[in-house]
Amino acid sequence: MARVLLIDDDAQLGEPLAAYFARFDDRLEQATRPSEGLARLRQGGFDAVILDVMLPEQDGFSVCRAIRRDSDIPVLMLTARGEVMDRVVGLELGADDYLPKPFEPRELVARLHTVLRRRRADDAGGRLRFDGLVIDPVTRGVLRQGEPVELTGSEFDTLLLLAREPGKVFSRDDILNHLRGHDAELYTRAVDIVVSRLRRKLEPLAAVKTLRNAGYAFALRAEDSPHA
Repeated sequence: MARVLLIDDDAQLGEPLAAYFARFDDRLEQATRPSEGLARLRQGGFDAVILDVMLPEQDGFSVCRAIRRDSDIPVLMLTARGEVMDRVVGLELGADDYLPKPFEPRELVARLHTVLRRRRADDAGGRLRFDGLVIDPVTRGVLRQGEPVELTGSEFDTLLLLAREPGKVFSRDDILNHLRGHDAELYTRAVDIVVSRLRRKLEPLAAVKTLRNAGYAFALRAEDSPHA
């Protein structure tokens, strides 16, 4: 059972969605204003957030940024259909998935459960140790040469995907399918943005290499590997 907070100013959306979520033993609660939603998140107890982009007081991007300052809770953003840049910006800010409006409730539930399963799988894993880098799936923490590095949810998920199979080449579509699960052909530019930001945060380590016309691969040596 998951407890989910919906931050959306459409007051008529919460009740029918809550009834639908209850069919899957999930509990959905609604906040119609960003200030209310952030206050309730600070109280704790939620497993995920569904966040609309178009909100009063401040837009969903600002709310996502505020959430990421304090929490790595999974965030699924609701965007206007066809607004590609909304999805790219949401990805940069650390949203875990997005869904265009209007949407089918069953797709929303399926997307949310996918994000939660991925998070539980990450939490079950052990630390990955490389020369100069430690990745902890449980805390979703990263140490670069002993210093903590703050990553967005998408940056961390991309790093973890690559680091679990060092040397394997992942195409942009592979990475985006891991992060989003659909529409990969439309939004591969978003992967370049995430990888570029990830590289900057991991400098001076050259952790991610580019293979022209192929994709990206993790390039660091495992800590227990023999040195050349």
